[in-house]
Amino acid sequence: MKQVTVYTDGACKNNPGPGGYGVVLQYGEHRRELSGGYRLTTNNRMEILAAIIGLEALKEPCHVRLISDSQYLVNAIEKGWARRWRANGWMRNKNEKAVNPDLWEKLLALCEIHNVRFEWVRGHAGHPENERCDELATSAAASQNLAIDEMYEQH
Repeated sequence: MKQVTVYTDGACKNNPGPGGYGVVLQYGEHRRELSGGYRLTTNNRMEILAAIIGLEALKEPCHVRLISDSQYLVNAIEKGWARRWRANGWMRNKNEKAVNPDLWEKLLALCEIHNVRFEWVRGHAGHPENERCDELATSAAASQNLAIDEMYEQH
């Protein structure tokens, strides 16, 4: 399997508010940047969506090193939280519903296609690819004619 590195970041102005995601994919000498934005969403949704967009961009199953500055994203996968929420009917515990089950469901399905290892990197600490993802996400969130995050706005 190909070894791919995917850097991701999400941004949101006023949280909730206009948001965006940024993704940098690297495979050998190849590099690709992806971004997009939504008129009303949350930072956490954009962090998860960035990972989804990055993994969806891969044309075949790959070994993926996914690097994010979101501890929420990294811990939910690496510590098994998201799988446990899914197993419990999208409940965090007996009383609390898990947030963003639509996105976690997509992400977990992609993690079954690809061999993904999530790694955390400190945000805004000078890591070039993380900084680029932040620029892409922030720029996308500030653009005109943003898409509707239907699952978020329905709630």
